[in-house]
Amino acid sequence: MASLIATRCAQRLPGRLRLFSTSTTRQGEIKKLGVVGAGQMGLGIALVAAQKAQVPVTLIDSSQKSLDRGIGFAEKLLARDVSKERITQEQADAARALLTPSTSLDSLADVDFVIEAVPEIPELKFDIFSKLAQICPQHAILATNTSSISITRIAASTTADPNDTTNSSRVVSTHFMNPVPVQKGVEIISGLQTSKETLDTAVAFCKRMGKIPSVSADSPGFLANRILMPYINEAIICLETGVGDRDSIDAIMKNGTNVPMGPLQLADFIGLDTCLAIMKVLHTETGDSKYRPSVLLRNMVDAGWLGRKSGKGFYDY
Repeated sequence: MASLIATRCAQRLPGRLRLFSTSTTRQGEIKKLGVVGAGQMGLGIALVAAQKAQVPVTLIDSSQKSLDRGIGFAEKLLARDVSKERITQEQADAARALLTPSTSLDSLADVDFVIEAVPEIPELKFDIFSKLAQICPQHAILATNTSSISITRIAASTTADPNDTTNSSRVVSTHFMNPVPVQKGVEIISGLQTSKETLDTAVAFCKRMGKIPSVSADSPGFLANRILMPYINEAIICLETGVGDRDSIDAIMKNGTNVPMGPLQLADFIGLDTCLAIMKVLHTETGDSKYRPSVLLRNMVDAGWLGRKSGKGFYDY
């Protein structure tokens, strides 16, 4: 019976079956990496790849100012590691020499793997991936660091013909945890079009970067945010409804579950606007009321109290 069903499915859905069996990517050693976005996440990914994987990294940003700031921050981090004797000056110099900044996506014409790390704006990511599919070599993996946008939608932006999976099969998500130089975790998410070879190559390269990968399906929030954000949101609701004050909420989680930060302090670190955006995605895409963002969270974002980056959130900075 099972074989009969499989045969009938193959007859009815040949395009979809080919979608999983055809891949234009090739496994093997990644010799050059591209990173799009020189913000905190992109810079962290580029620096770790240079230090741990020891590959040349082309760091792309449309703003020269952002590139200069990012490279300057990388040099500061390397100098700090040297001062604390975590690495030698020679190792720091070698890592810095592997970082090449550029304001042009065309500089990625010879990479084997590219990771996009721009803000969570769907149209921006779709536009970037449409261009990467044309610029990067056909064997190159096209990865996104998105924390909430569908990988299937991003992959679809690489082609005008959904039956042509030449580009979309090499799209995957490598969602690194923040801050990248410190956190070991990385979430690897496949879209509907992603080939097994693409997934395996992404997992292998993240391990080469010294990370511990977890594999997730393309579902709203994936694994990390599907679990983390409702936890933070519920802590905010506890504060909003008077179940506990700020310090008590954070203290019980730090001292009771041995986490390094309480949920409110962590929300400030992530950015309350980011927390709200992810909760909205979870609420909208699942239709489940348990993901409704806290009223207090919405109000704080409206007030511009975004956490550490704005100087005020649940704590003052």
